Amino acid sequence: MGVLAFVAASGVARAAGLSPLPDIRTSHRVIQKYTCATGRILQVTYLNATNGQSFAVLPVKGRQMLFVNVLSGSGAKYQAGSYTWWTKGPQATLYDAMLGEDAPPLLSDCVTIVR
Repeated sequence: MGVLAFVAASGVARAAGLSPLPDIRTSHRVIQKYTCATGRILQVTYLNATNGQSFAVLPVKGRQMLFVNVLSGSGAKYQAGSYTWWTKGPQATLYDAMLGEDAPPLLSDCVTIVR
């Protein structure tokens, strides 16, 4: 089991092995790579916690962000601030609500790279 140590706020906390979320333990971790319409390759880490929560960690505008799984009518939807990472089967899209309801996604047509 792992602890969500990757969200440590500083390198010092990481180096010391400390976690800002010591009570959240993970039971399963999957790393997926996606290729998007722009040609960008994106690596996403999915984590399932022992308490039933699910998370996704992915880079947005140069920063690693922790997304939390939220209710979705279809597929798996993850939120981090104004960002939404929405997956359905092997496809995924990244949205930013701050850009407006009719704005195009930040990343679209992202498809899982099968090894």
